[in-house]
Amino acid sequence: MSQLLTTYQFPATAFKLDNGLTLIHQHLPATPVVVVDVWVKAGAIAEPDQWSGMAHFLEHMIFKGTEQLEPGAFDRVIENRGGMTNAATSHDYAHFFITTAAQHLPETLPALAEILLQAAIPADEFALEREVVLEEIRQTYDNPDWVGFQALSESIYQRHPYGRPVLGTSSKLLERSPEEMRCFHRFHYQPHNMTVAIVGGIPAEEAIKLVEKYFSDFDAPASCPTYTPEAEPPLTEIRRQELRLPRLEQARLMMAWTAPGVEHLRSAYGLDLLSVLLAEGRTSRLIRELREEKQLVQSINSAFSLQQDSSLFTITASLDPEHLDQVEAIVGDAISELQTTPLPTKDLARCQRLLCNDYAFSTEAPCQLAGMYGYYNTIASAELAVTYPEQIKSFQPKELLHLASQYLSPYRYAVTILKPC
Repeated sequence: MSQLLTTYQFPATAFKLDNGLTLIHQHLPATPVVVVDVWVKAGAIAEPDQWSGMAHFLEHMIFKGTEQLEPGAFDRVIENRGGMTNAATSHDYAHFFITTAAQHLPETLPALAEILLQAAIPADEFALEREVVLEEIRQTYDNPDWVGFQALSESIYQRHPYGRPVLGTSSKLLERSPEEMRCFHRFHYQPHNMTVAIVGGIPAEEAIKLVEKYFSDFDAPASCPTYTPEAEPPLTEIRRQELRLPRLEQARLMMAWTAPGVEHLRSAYGLDLLSVLLAEGRTSRLIRELREEKQLVQSINSAFSLQQDSSLFTITASLDPEHLDQVEAIVGDAISELQTTPLPTKDLARCQRLLCNDYAFSTEAPCQLAGMYGYYNTIASAELAVTYPEQIKSFQPKELLHLASQYLSPYRYAVTILKPC
């Protein structure tokens, strides 16, 4: 029997099943499709250092079948009924989703549950798929922006596993075995670590019945090396590094500040606003000054990435090498201004409008809703997903000035510079 968790200001309904699994359901009667998005608290931060890359590699191996489903059988079940499937792994999570016609859910959901709960991880497929992952790792080093961002991450996260690449490293993956992956799977892919989000043309009663039936056959947890991430201490200096890369046409300036995670979600949302103020849209401060007026950069953008333990605030620019020092100084001046001068009301209103519109556009489709609910429930709580617009609208200039002073500094950040060879 499932237990109703909440309906507070939340268009979906969350249930806790008897085995500890969370189901989040939203019925869209006019929608002929159903999206099932399964989120697992088994991202890269769950890996012991020596198992780096295991979570992402397991994402690949989940699709290699079970004792009942041979490799490729799951994809045929979904595709033969006109559905779609995909998966992704990040530091905080792994998730797997299907989109299918509502009438086909009783045939497709069992296959999804089967590969997630009963993954066989056969040794021959392990060896073959490892070569695929190793090639994926090799290809990332052909992307200068990935190389630069990874170097920046390692500089700013020197203790926390957010500094490790999600894909892992070739040397560590070559040391891993199928049995170790089975151990990782049986330890982490357990009901208390799992959220099943179902959105679309299926009533709650039917969704609960299907999930209770097919997400019940979990193996007993295995003994497995565990890892508790170490908190990253605050930056006390400018951490600077410079890389020279072949085939790089323009230099890159990459700057980063650590920011609060989900335990201080309002602060994180405020920094999201400051990111938009700095470099989203032609009238934003850095784009207007550095690209439109002074023409010192080809492009510049600011981003805020919400993460469970420690979020990331970044500013990146593509530019000619001779402008690097000048642009970095102007960015520092812009950060200083955020700490000393309250935002004009019209600038704050523009940023709030942009973020609220982005939120509205990103919550229109069943796949977007299921992903949002699953993501928030994995790193915090699903209900918080719908509070974002009201939180953004409620910020005042004084609070944002305080947040800029607390988390952003022109004297404490990490910077990675890429130059052509």
